[in-house]
Order: sequence, then C-alpha cells, then structure tokens
Amino acid sequence: MTLDRRGILLAGAALAVTPGLALATPADPILHKVIETGPRTDKEKARDKYRHPEESLNFWGLRPGQTVIDVNPGGGWWTDIIAPFLAQTGGHYIAATADLNDPKVSEEDKRERRSIEAKYVANHATFGDVAVAGFGPHSGALAPAGSVDLVLVSRETHNWVGPFIQKAFKDFHAALKPGGVLAIEDHRAPEGSDPAKGNGYIPESYVIDEAKKAGFKLVARSEINANPKDTKDYPFGVWTLPPTRQSAPDGKPPNPNFDHSKYDAIGESDRMTLKFEKVG
Repeated sequence: MTLDRRGILLAGAALAVTPGLALATPADPILHKVIETGPRTDKEKARDKYRHPEESLNFWGLRPGQTVIDVNPGGGWWTDIIAPFLAQTGGHYIAATADLNDPKVSEEDKRERRSIEAKYVANHATFGDVAVAGFGPHSGALAPAGSVDLVLVSRETHNWVGPFIQKAFKDFHAALKPGGVLAIEDHRAPEGSDPAKGNGYIPESYVIDEAKKAGFKLVARSEINANPKDTKDYPFGVWTLPPTRQSAPDGKPPNPNFDHSKYDAIGESDRMTLKFEKVG
C-alpha cells in the first residue's frame, strides 16, 4: 500500500480518493467562475452541497478545449456548467439524448430533446457550439470515432441493466480517443443487491464489471458524492429523496399528506463516482 503526498491511496490500477482531500488537478479559474456566476439558477446551485460539481469535474479530468459528451442530460444540470466552460475555452459539448429515428422513443424523451435544442443549441453566446446526438438501443455513432475526450454518464446506468448497458458502453468506447475518460456517477446500491431491482440504486461492482467488459480500465474511484445517511430502503426508491421527493406510486398524483421531513433530512442519495479510461 502506497500513499502519495496528499494522502491518496494508490491501489493497483485504481485510485481511492478520500473525501475532503485535495485532488491532483488544481481548480480551473474559468470552471470555478462558471460554477459560481454562470447561467445557473439558485435552485440548481443549492444542490452543489450534494453534487460537488467542481470537485467531481476535477476528479474526472475536465480540461479546457475538450470535446465532451453528456449522456441524457435531462434538465441540463451539468450542461449549465460544462457547456459554458467549454464555450469559453475552445471546447465542444455534445448532448446524447433521444434517438428520433427510433419509433419507440418516448414522448418524454422527445420533449427533453426539444428542450435541450431550444435552450442550448440556439444560445451560442453562452453555451457555444452545442450539438445533439441521438442515443438509444438502435442509435448509431455518437461522434466520429476517436474524437471525444470525456463521456459523462450521470445517474443513468441504473436504467440500463441488461443487454443495453454493453451497447451504451461500446458506443462511448468508440467515440472516445485512446486514453479518453468515461466518467460515471450513480446511486449506489449495497454490494450483492440485484442490479435490476428497479429502485434507482445499482451496485458499484456491476457498473465496474460492465465497463471493463466494454474495454475500459478503472483508474480511480472517489467518495466525493458519498452520503452515509442514505439507507436505500424507501417507499418509492431513490426518488423518495430530494430532489424528486416522490410521494405516491408511479402514475398516481402526489400525496399531499406524505411526510417528507425524514427524507429531506437525509438529502440526496449516496453515489458512486468512478473514472475509467479507454484502453486501446
């Protein structure tokens, strides 16, 4: 066992980063300014205490001028940070979202894509040259082969248990440059749990194994986004916790009498934070 001068454990092929310790990469002043004063709402900034955007992006190795794919960016929580940073540093942001060539793509996914196009693609001054790529079970290449520096997958792998996860990871592997980074954050299930349980949590070992099968090497793992208060046993899965705060079964209206207090006190979920590199 070897410790470097910052107290980071060097353990074989992977780095285990202890919460609160300095990371190898110093804070980028442009990234710091975007996080502090960029185009984010107060509601989005309020989640920083759970999502640690600067620490996470430094851990994953975001750099000026990179080409980054953000997979299923949803409402754009990460987009509002990464796209302006890349716009100011000569980089390129790609949102991998609904595949409009798939007749089975949901209306919700189509709406998400339209929202991304309306907010980000048209606003060059703030977000730069944002592109949108179709992503799904039957989609083609996300970008020219070997052209991408970093692929971010935030809170998505729990939706891909089964054959699709290999298709997804191979798409990312093809798009990345040799040595390019696959960055993963997701709700962490206890080891030994069924990855297909459907409660939003997924075992870290399952994600690592599937990434390795697709040709990735685990180079670092971090507890930046850990939450020891998260007991992972809630009536509506991880969505019981903030920010979703679900109070009724899927398809039912919210329950106005549901007591959110103990779940709000827990905060957001316990999350794995993993960094892989493309091999070959």
